[in-house]
This record gives sequence, C-alpha cells and structure tokens, in this order.
Amino acid sequence: MSIWTRLLESAQRIFDPREDDDLPDRENSASCGPEPHDVAFTAAVVGLGAKLAKADGEVTEDEIKVFGQVFQAAPEDAASVRRVFNIARQTVRGYEGYASRIANKYGNRPCLLEGVLDGLFYIAGADGVVTLDEMIYLQKVSNIFGFSEGDFRRIKASHLGADPEDPYEILGVSHSADFNTIRVAYRRLMADNHPDRVVMNGAPREFENRAHQKAAAITGAYAKIRAERGLLIQAD
Repeated sequence: MSIWTRLLESAQRIFDPREDDDLPDRENSASCGPEPHDVAFTAAVVGLGAKLAKADGEVTEDEIKVFGQVFQAAPEDAASVRRVFNIARQTVRGYEGYASRIANKYGNRPCLLEGVLDGLFYIAGADGVVTLDEMIYLQKVSNIFGFSEGDFRRIKASHLGADPEDPYEILGVSHSADFNTIRVAYRRLMADNHPDRVVMNGAPREFENRAHQKAAAITGAYAKIRAERGLLIQAD
C-alpha cells in the first residue's frame, strides 16, 4: 500500500483541525530526510503544498502535477495524490499549523526544512510566476521553520534569481561579514546543496538539475565576493 493510499484512507482524520495528537520529541539527528514512513510529516507537507497552491486563489493543473513530481508520487498514485491534495486544500486548518508540526519535530534538521521550502518554491513557480500572496506565504513558512531573513533571501535568490550586484544575498550573509564567515557559509551551503547529496537524500530526479543550478549560483556568488575583496580565486 503506497503512502498516498494510506494518506487518502486517513485524510479526514489527519487534516481535521481538531486532531492535535502529540508529536514525538525532536529527533537528534543530522539527517536531511524525515523518519521512515512518517505519515504525519507527509500529511503536513501535502497540507503546505495544497494551501500554497490556493494562496493566489486558483489551483492550477501545473501546480498539482508539480506537487506529485516534487514529492515523488508514482504514476499509479496520480489519482490518490489529486484526491489527497484536494482534501487538504479544502480544510479550514491554516498552513501555519502544518508548518509548525514539521518544525516541531524536525527543527534540528535544517537541511530537511530547507528541502521542504525548496519544494514549495518549486510548486509556487509551476505556473510561471510567484505572486505576492505566494511570496508572503513562503516568507511565513520560512519564519516558522526558524530561518533568518538572510536565509530566506538566499533561498529565494537561488530559485528566483538575485540582484546580480548582490552575491551576499545568495550566500545569506551580510555585506559587513568578515571573509571567514563568508567562507564558512559557502562551504555549508555547498555541502547541503551538492547535487549528489540531494539525490542521495531521496529527492526526486526532477530536483537534480535544479540542484546543479543552485550549486552554480552559490559558487558564482562566492567567486564574485572573493574578486570584489581582492582575493585570489583558489580552491577552498
């Protein structure tokens, strides 16, 4: 039985706003993936995706299709994905509740939280434009996940592009940061976003090209800062 079928069978209970089962304690792990068979996590991600698709007032076929790609739904599960997605977007529970459930359990797995946010950006851009309402939504989810303003600007820039004059935004550091801070940020981002690691952590193959683009943007930003500061470009 696929996780989508399991979700469909229990969707009304999972998405019922009165359902407030206690969540397990945060896991002390550096893993970038959720616990195996964590249906509550999947349900919360479905809820986030559905509420995001509805944020601009219209759920498009492209958004539903992309959702299935991002969260690795098999072709035979397409009907179940659509039905679960529709149940989630019709409930009264706000997206803040879904984001909080994920943050409460996986708050010390920032790479997992960033992966969820990456997926939401991907869904938001499925129809070719990210609206103001969708951007407000994404910013709020980022805040609930515990990301700083600089982190959100960096993640946003990696998906939508940044001011070419401001590579600091891509690395998520301030203009006044010392170079060691910048170097540490660069190394951390490259470790977290390396395409091989993204795939090894179970991301769908559709994310691989996006991961290459993101890694290239991070490397380019770091090189530009080094050049601006008069430092020799060399391997770090």
